[in-house]
Amino acid sequence: MSKICQITGKKAMIGNNVSHSKRRTKRTFDVNLFTKKFYYVEEDCWISLNISASGLRYINKVGLDAALKNAVAQGYCDWKEIRVIG
Repeated sequence: MSKICQITGKKAMIGNNVSHSKRRTKRTFDVNLFTKKFYYVEEDCWISLNISASGLRYINKVGLDAALKNAVAQGYCDWKEIRVIG
């Protein structure tokens, strides 16, 4: 499972840990990502998405169907990548 949100396209960033003596070492800033099940009313099925917290807020704002259509149009996910649970 790659660490990319299927709705917003967010992925891990690379930055530095900075110690008190200002020494810098590389680190990654991971996305707040989790797997969530949604009931997709238009297709009458359950789907599973790898989604970030901001993606969940976006779905609550515009709706699941509009969020999926926008994510496919932006290229963040494909209809083949969305797992249908049953």
